[in-house]
Amino acid sequence: MTIRAAGEHALLVETGSLEAAHRLDALLRADPPPGVEDVVPGSRTVLVVAPAADLPRLEALLASLLRTALASAGAAGPGRLVEIPVVYDGADLAEVAALSGLPAEEVAARHAASEFTVGWLGFAPGFAYLIGLDPALHVPRLAVPRTSVPPGSVAIAGSYSAVYPSASPGGWRLLGRTDVRVWDAAAEPPAMLPPGTRVRFRPEAGR
Repeated sequence: MTIRAAGEHALLVETGSLEAAHRLDALLRADPPPGVEDVVPGSRTVLVVAPAADLPRLEALLASLLRTALASAGAAGPGRLVEIPVVYDGADLAEVAALSGLPAEEVAARHAASEFTVGWLGFAPGFAYLIGLDPALHVPRLAVPRTSVPPGSVAIAGSYSAVYPSASPGGWRLLGRTDVRVWDAAAEPPAMLPPGTRVRFRPEAGR
């Protein structure tokens, strides 16, 4: 486990595991150190942006917090559960069925039966990488990404699932849609699905 400089005003903590990254992120958000402006967890890292901090002192504090995170990560309870209603009528549902060798109804059923955990946020504000997709649904991204994917699109790519938080280009395969807003810049916090959150999808009839 290492802590290294990331530019002039940030430190990158390598935690060694996703669980430890989640725990360190939670510790930093519960009691932000002086001068810290942003905390960005990754799959095995936590980036701490602190332009106004004494970086040597912050590094020592992060080392102590990392030891706490590593010691308590295994004992941490499950994260908050969020249930998201989905209409499974996505543009790529039939193609995912063909790629997986499953009927479209089974693709939707397997996706809804999975319990996901938010690994980290990336790509776009509020875009949560959801871990826990049924291995039978691991399919590649589109060869040619779409120029625009509607917000609320529920998609998969590789071993991940996600809900598009806003209209954006994207190459993930669309299984369905939801009216749930996973990103609201006016809310506090703006991201509905922070790292460590558990997510389940609930099938809904089309409308």
